Amino acid sequence: MKKSIKIVVVVFLASILVLIRMFEDSLFYDPLLNFFKTNHSTQPLPEFDTLKLLGNIALRFLMNTVVSILILWIIFRDKGILKLSAFLYILLFVILFVVLYFLLQSSEAGQHMTLFYVRRFLIQPLFLLILLPAFYFQQKK
Repeated sequence: MKKSIKIVVVVFLASILVLIRMFEDSLFYDPLLNFFKTNHSTQPLPEFDTLKLLGNIALRFLMNTVVSILILWIIFRDKGILKLSAFLYILLFVILFVVLYFLLQSSEAGQHMTLFYVRRFLIQPLFLLILLPAFYFQQKK
């Protein structure tokens, strides 16, 4: 694939990630979005439907993961990188999702920072920002 086409496709895919973020309020059920925008340091978690929240976080993670893996494929064109990325995304999801569930069930007023960061890692494509340079430097060696 020509370099210019690769760039256009990666920019398009990155735009999809931006759109997911821009329209998060209308696309996903997540009462914690507004909660974490407020002074939540002394507040208890808002009322929420746990199953619906977890389902929407999983959906968002899936959407971000598919786009992220496509970006990695376009950039590196390596099945080994693709398989390793998919494995790492699945492993990351399982671990963080279990932790998120327990944090949602046990979080006390003012003790939400761990919940904030675990949830953030699940709903944002942060893992892509870790994998891109890692695979780039791996290929340079």
